[in-house]
Amino acid sequence: MTPLLYTVGVAAIMLGLAISIGLHECGHMVPARKFGVRVPQFFVGFGRTVWSKHRNGTEYGLKAFPLGGFVKLIGMFPPHDERADKAGKETGFGRLVADARAAEAELLIPGDEDRMFYKLPWQKKVIVMAGGPTVNLMIAFVLFGAVFWFHGVPETTTTVKSVADCVVAVRVDEPTPRCTDADPAAPAKVAGIAAGDQVVAFDGTEITSYAQLQKLIRANGAGTADITVLRDGQEKVLTATTAVNELPSLKNQEDSVKVGYLGITPTQENVSKGPLFTLGQMGGYTVDTVKALGNLPVKLWGVGKAALGLEQRDPESPMSVVGVSRVAGEAASNDGVGFGDKAAFVLSLLAGVNLFLGMFNFVPLLPLDGGHIAGALYEAMRRAWARLRGQPDPGYFDVARLLPVAYVVAGLLLVMTVVLVYADIVAPVA
Repeated sequence: MTPLLYTVGVAAIMLGLAISIGLHECGHMVPARKFGVRVPQFFVGFGRTVWSKHRNGTEYGLKAFPLGGFVKLIGMFPPHDERADKAGKETGFGRLVADARAAEAELLIPGDEDRMFYKLPWQKKVIVMAGGPTVNLMIAFVLFGAVFWFHGVPETTTTVKSVADCVVAVRVDEPTPRCTDADPAAPAKVAGIAAGDQVVAFDGTEITSYAQLQKLIRANGAGTADITVLRDGQEKVLTATTAVNELPSLKNQEDSVKVGYLGITPTQENVSKGPLFTLGQMGGYTVDTVKALGNLPVKLWGVGKAALGLEQRDPESPMSVVGVSRVAGEAASNDGVGFGDKAAFVLSLLAGVNLFLGMFNFVPLLPLDGGHIAGALYEAMRRAWARLRGQPDPGYFDVARLLPVAYVVAGLLLVMTVVLVYADIVAPVA
């Protein structure tokens, strides 16, 4: 592991995350400004301000801890209801709501009356709040697309990479078994198939893909077949008698089946893929991400136990920015991998983080963007219902009433961050 390359990998993923956060906040700021909302602050990070600059009425800056970012929009809360606020102050959360309103009011300047976020139509509120996570999804699409287009996707070919020495069962718990003197020679070796041969036909059937060849071999059982290979530009017909062997099932790798066996390992090559392929892959990744979000509490419990040394860390468990940076650094410093593969891995890692952040922010809970989107949709439904019933307009939905939920969720997110950071230090993903 080269320390310099490790540092480069960490720096690359950190820079990519910082840019992603900035673009996420731009996804909120740009439509907000377009709709007339004043934006006084735009920051990447949290904590102490490291650098800032005022431009066109907005303070842009960087803060000490690059664990997120924020863009301040004027008028997130509608005018308070004095009776409700007075009653609410009797509780701790009520006082927090009142304090939040007071802090919001301190940012107002003359002319803000018509530049309030809460006064936007519900459709524009949704656009503003959905802009950030949508940008994350777009970043993920662009990065995955770049990897699939320029680096390509590994695909198995019909060219032989290696030939097995013997017929020995390949089980899930022992993927690389060793030959013994009692094991018969592999059919491919007996037939004279060699590395570099391209299989073009199997028992009279033209071969167009390795998946097709694999199914034909397995279906052949212990039968004899003529195999046509292309070697040094010339076709040769070789006769092989496939053997019945125990191999992982093609439908479920956890199961083993007894099928025909030839004893060849195919080569792989990267094939460039276009936008439609990327779109299809993104669809599958999105479904997986939604499932991961549903299992997040259980996964976090496992991470906590691993951090305390009670069990091994699940390789599929979530990671903090510390864990992601470590993985990027290890990938960049791996001497056995070429530069193209390293770059593709780091870009894919950054794309995956953006996809997760985008979907996570759509969760309909404050302080996440999805909570504000849910509030805007509720406001639209409440007003529509009032119109249908011929009742007065109920007005704007007061998101401030949900601040108790926001504080609880924010606390849970803070605990989650601490647990993940600690676990990534003491029990990192192997």
